[in-house]
Amino acid sequence: MPLYEHVFISRQDLSNTQAEGLIEHFGTVLADNGGNVVESEYWGVKTMAYKINKNRKGHYAFLKTDAPAPAVQEMERLMRLHDDVMRVLTIKVDEHKEGPSVQMQKRDDRGDRRERR
Repeated sequence: MPLYEHVFISRQDLSNTQAEGLIEHFGTVLADNGGNVVESEYWGVKTMAYKINKNRKGHYAFLKTDAPAPAVQEMERLMRLHDDVMRVLTIKVDEHKEGPSVQMQKRDDRGDRRERR
């Protein structure tokens, strides 16, 4: 099955448990349609570069999935219809990288960045 990575932003006025509950909800949508969530990360509340639906901040979540295309399309459709989800980004990847995503790594662990002047 194809591998995907999803990032979605939910409203800032949700609690942390509600935002993490959205991850579980959309994971079950994938499971019901023949896919599975390989790994999920809750990135927390972050400030956005511009306002979306009058919100300056949002709860960010990241999913690594292994699912057929119809399951991903159904999950994206339900995300767009959900009132709490503001934005969705889905990318098809060749393989999932091991370990935490760049957002979850400590700033000191990011050795590939160049030195500040």
